Amino acid sequence: MPPARTIAALTEPELAQALALLPQWRHDPARAALHRQIVLTDFPAAMAFMVQAGFAAERMDHHPEWSNVYNRIDIWLTTHDAGGISSRDVALAQVIDSLA
Repeated sequence: MPPARTIAALTEPELAQALALLPQWRHDPARAALHRQIVLTDFPAAMAFMVQAGFAAERMDHHPEWSNVYNRIDIWLTTHDAGGISSRDVALAQVIDSLA
């Protein structure tokens, strides 16, 4: 069996650099996560977005924590194995931004 792949949490400077490239996202220190809220026109639009983002996340083998109320979606990205925000979260945030 191959060795487990490890991933590290971003350092503070790396996180600051990532957030500069992700202006719609903020650092949620309570969850050690990136957070973004997306507001769409209605519930069907929100559900369609979540399906698209869900398939993208599955392809990346990295799954968001999210909640949906009518047309609003709150998304948190964290890498539990790293104990915080990693490059995997930044990559998925960029994909989510491209879909939003």
